Amino acid sequence: MRTPAEEQARAWKAMRTPSGILASGGGIGLIPYGPGTWASAATLPVGWLLANAFGDWGLVLGSLAVFLLGVAAAGRVVGHMDIEDPSLVVIDEVAGQLLTLLAAPLTWQWYLVSFVAFRVFDLAKPWPASWADREVPGGFGAMLDDMIAAAYAFGAVFILAYFLGP
Repeated sequence: MRTPAEEQARAWKAMRTPSGILASGGGIGLIPYGPGTWASAATLPVGWLLANAFGDWGLVLGSLAVFLLGVAAAGRVVGHMDIEDPSLVVIDEVAGQLLTLLAAPLTWQWYLVSFVAFRVFDLAKPWPASWADREVPGGFGAMLDDMIAAAYAFGAVFILAYFLGP
């Protein structure tokens, strides 16, 4: 097991590559405390813009594009750092948060609910997210557990929005 200092040194080295920059959300993954939370928060205005410009399809295609790019970028960073799902990799939170926003009405209150729901499910990792986190290696594994958590969060936000309305 590596020390935090060793992981940080490997993270800075990974940041010298396009994959590292992409996987880290442009450097958000270097934030020492809660980089995934910061990446999810940074995704909210991006999701807002996509939803306003392109509707639900903007969020769907945005999430899918980030997921596919994330599998490749995270895979390279995981291989480069020799750490499964390092904290530097936050592109998985971006893809998951975009997917969760799909269930949210376009208000700041619902975007806040969506943010909280995604963070709760991403941190709790209910099965099968916990299984994917432990058992699926590489870039696909780094991305998959967050997408499963996003599916749970999407369901929770969808049900809340259905019953509470926009």
